[in-house]
Amino acid sequence: MLQSLASNSCVRLIQSHKSTWYFASLVLGYLLYLIFGAVVFSSVELPYEDLLRQELRGIKKQFLQENECLSEERLERFLKKALEASNYGVSILNNASANWNWDFTSALFFASTVLSTTGYGHTAPLSDGGKAFCIIYSVIGIPFTLLFLTAVVQRIMVFSTRRPVMYVHTHWGLSKPLVAIVHATLLALLAVSCFFLIPAAIFSGLEENWNFLESFYFCFISLSTIGLGDYVPGEAVNQKFRELYKVGITVYLILGLIVMLVVLETFCELQQLKQLRKMFYLKKEKPQDRLAILEHDHLSFTTVSKRATAHNEDKTHPFVSVSTLVSPNDDPMIQ
Repeated sequence: MLQSLASNSCVRLIQSHKSTWYFASLVLGYLLYLIFGAVVFSSVELPYEDLLRQELRGIKKQFLQENECLSEERLERFLKKALEASNYGVSILNNASANWNWDFTSALFFASTVLSTTGYGHTAPLSDGGKAFCIIYSVIGIPFTLLFLTAVVQRIMVFSTRRPVMYVHTHWGLSKPLVAIVHATLLALLAVSCFFLIPAAIFSGLEENWNFLESFYFCFISLSTIGLGDYVPGEAVNQKFRELYKVGITVYLILGLIVMLVVLETFCELQQLKQLRKMFYLKKEKPQDRLAILEHDHLSFTTVSKRATAHNEDKTHPFVSVSTLVSPNDDPMIQ
């Protein structure tokens, strides 16, 4: 008996706080996913890092043996300075001296990566004035970019998603949720083809040291605004039409980001995903509950008003006539 009561109370407790339990499971799942990613990246990349370190130590040791007049301390200072400059996008190599990082097209490309929060990190401001301007420019530009993208996506969604789904639903008589799922799938396939597969093939042809996987990797990292910066197009030595190439990449990034947002918004409007999101949200106050509260307040107010009216009438007529209390036939004295 006690066990059944305890189990029933536990079931009621879980059902009454269902969204809280769902949210707790969501947080736990996200933390486990982070740990899973860390384990996989560490197990895959750590051997390659160790191999590269050993290779660099061997090259450094061989260089010092071939140049005995150069001390290890001087070589360390030189390499440190060269690596610091490389982190700012400045290379000391002779074949890389022809490429400037802050001409107009490169600066335009940098501005687009800042406003879209992609941030490859291959180029960074060198001066204090440039760093200060980058902060002010980003504080104003990033919200401005979000406003711009929201307005553009809202207008595109009308023609790319809502009207086609409604047209098929009304003219062909198909179920609207089914039409929405098929439309979202086709739109995603079209976006992947036009902004991932085809550009990856183009980049693998234009960039000498990129294969198709590396080009596809760059497209995904860029349009998802991750922007690791390990692959940046247009930085090769003696790149043909480098200025025009940089402008084209800037346009590609902006258009691709808009398309990705349209696809995500299309999937977010699916009824199934809306139901899934509601599982983790706090429940809003139902209209029936609001109506019951309003009716209860109305009844309470009406009762109080009636009592106040009766009380006022009692004050207005404090004495009652004798004739209303005792009739002549009932009074023995009168009889």
